[in-house]
Amino acid sequence: MRFQTPLIPAVLLRRYKRFLADIRLPDGREVTAHCPNPGSMIGLSEPGLPVWVEPNDDSRRKLRYGLRIVELGAARVVVDTGVANRVVAEALIAGRIPGLAGEIRAEVRYGERSRADFLVTAGGRRTWVEVKSVTLSREAGLAEFPDAKTARGARHLGELAARVAEGDRAVMLYLVCRDDCDRFAPASDIDPVYAAAARAARGAGVETMVFASTITPEQVSFDTRPLRQL
Repeated sequence: MRFQTPLIPAVLLRRYKRFLADIRLPDGREVTAHCPNPGSMIGLSEPGLPVWVEPNDDSRRKLRYGLRIVELGAARVVVDTGVANRVVAEALIAGRIPGLAGEIRAEVRYGERSRADFLVTAGGRRTWVEVKSVTLSREAGLAEFPDAKTARGARHLGELAARVAEGDRAVMLYLVCRDDCDRFAPASDIDPVYAAAARAARGAGVETMVFASTITPEQVSFDTRPLRQL
């Protein structure tokens, strides 16, 4: 997935009100950027961190920049949670995700009040796919999800389990949107309810897939290398 507009480097000054971030541009100007991440961004919102932002000239938008990548030393982390779905969509269309080939539809209603990120149909069998963007790492090499409590995420797991009970297939796909991890585990101390829902979903037959991503200021690519699950 290529960014629509070339990213430019900046420095993070502060992140606040969840969706706002003050940044310093290369020319010294300090502006407010949109921060498309509803999570806590643990370890990714410290003042002074180098970041990459996407400019836009859309007069309908109040903010002219969007925060996309945070740099942590040699590591890059995509903090725009919407990127994960776009990366996975491209990978599905290209047939790059093992076991997920077929007719692909996005944003399909299911359960009581949810939309599945993707529905893959092959040979008459339906596979419901939910995608989560993983950015948290508190231990070297270990990616974790979630970085904040998510009742919505737990509900999705329950609804995926219900799809399996009705004879369909269901997959919870975590895309690790940082390039410094080779393992994955639920952040049970942050959200024990979500961790319990994840265990229950696996017990009910929901499959868990975890993949890495390759990140540059130009694009984010799906890495077919699966991460080890703990």
